[in-house]
This record gives sequence, C-alpha cells and structure tokens, in this order.
Amino acid sequence: MCAPVEGLCESANLNQIGDPCQPRGNRRGRPNIYYDIQMRKFWLLLALAACACRQQEARRDPAPPAATPPAAAAADNRPAIACFGDSLTAGFGVDEGQSYPDVLQRELDRRGYRYRVENLGESGDTTQDGLARLSAVAGGKPALVVLEFGANDGLRGQPLANTEANLARMIEALQQTGARVVLAGMTLPPNYGPEYIRQFEALYGRMTAKYKLALIPFLLVGVGGDPQLMQRDGLHPNVEGYRRVAGTVEKAIEPFLKKE
Repeated sequence: MCAPVEGLCESANLNQIGDPCQPRGNRRGRPNIYYDIQMRKFWLLLALAACACRQQEARRDPAPPAATPPAAAAADNRPAIACFGDSLTAGFGVDEGQSYPDVLQRELDRRGYRYRVENLGESGDTTQDGLARLSAVAGGKPALVVLEFGANDGLRGQPLANTEANLARMIEALQQTGARVVLAGMTLPPNYGPEYIRQFEALYGRMTAKYKLALIPFLLVGVGGDPQLMQRDGLHPNVEGYRRVAGTVEKAIEPFLKKE
C-alpha cells in the first residue's frame, strides 16, 4: 500500500488521470496513466517502424530483369560436302584442324565457295563399318560426298567381292538422296602381291563406270611413298601431306561447286 503524497491528491484532476495514490489493484478499472503513455509510445514507434519499412521498400532498387539466354548460334545453311571415310579422312596422326577436310574447308572459304565441309572419317573403318554409319551420313542430305573406303579391307586381306558390294550399297544410298558422289581410289603396299593389288585397284574403276561417278584414281597421289610427306608408319600423310591431299580433292570436286 502506498501512502498519499501530501498535496498531490489535492491538485490532480482524478477524472482525467485516475488517482495515483491508489494501489494498482484498487483502481477499479480507471486508466493507468503510466501504462497508457507507454502503450501509446509503443504503438507510435510500431507505426513509425512500419512506415519506415514501406519507404525503404519503395526506395529499394527493382530486381534486375531475368538474364536473357544467349542467342543460339545461327544454323549453318551452307550446302554440305561430306568427307566420308576412314583414318585418311579423319586425319590420323596429326593435330585437330590439320586433316584434309579441315584444309579443304579453309581453302574453299578463301576462294569464296560457300560450302560446309564435314569430316566424317573414322580411323580403322572398313567398308562394312561405313555401311553401319551410312544412314546418319545420308540423313544429313549432303550436296556432295567424297567417299574414301577400302584401304582397311585390302590391308586385312578381306574378299574384294565384299568390299565392292559394300561400296555399291553406299553409293546407291547416297545417290538416292541426290548427293553427287566422288569416289577416292586407293592402292596397297607392294608386299600384297601384284595380282591382288591389280584386282583391288580395278574395283574403283568398275564402281565409277557403273554409277557414273567422278573418280580420284589414287587419293595419295604425289604423297604416298614419299617419306617427306608421310608419317613414320608409311600409311598416313603428315601435315604437309594432308595439305596436298586436300589440293587433290579440291581439284576433283571443283567442277561440281557453285559460287553464289
């Protein structure tokens, strides 16, 4: 219980603020001025804080727009020249960009021919392996195909009748797509014997006559057998050798190319 403070009860307006001399529990619902002031302060501060938050939110920089994904590379709509073959086409033994199809692409670009050269060579492929990849090549609808297969068949001593039949199937399928086929002929090392080599070389001539193809009689002409232009295995050209092969192929296909 608190005792009245002399003079305070006489001067205070009890109707406005309540009797401060009465204990808290005996004020019978009269408002507590201290509590009322504190609550008013609380609600005022709360309102100010909410207002400040709204102002801060309004000033906040808007979120940056979602990043626009990079535009997809424009499709290369140039007619395709498909170089379809084995390791001689793939560029076995040299760095990327040094195969004959790569060199051919740069030369055609330099001369103003708008064609896309595709390197579809796979090291070790025989004509049978070429057949397994044929649908993918034909599906690309190339304008021209440099078909280079047979060397691995011959080096493995496979029956030449099988090689010829496989080449025929590839040529027919490619021609059905409207592609011009240029056939790249090959030969074999002397140790395979003159008769086998003669028969091997002759099958390219028969294919050319039967299907009315353009023929490169020997893809490695001027390169094969020259140690300055061949790798140590004696089977694959080096960088300079592939450059010359590209020149040979370019001469063979140029009659069929168009400048826009």
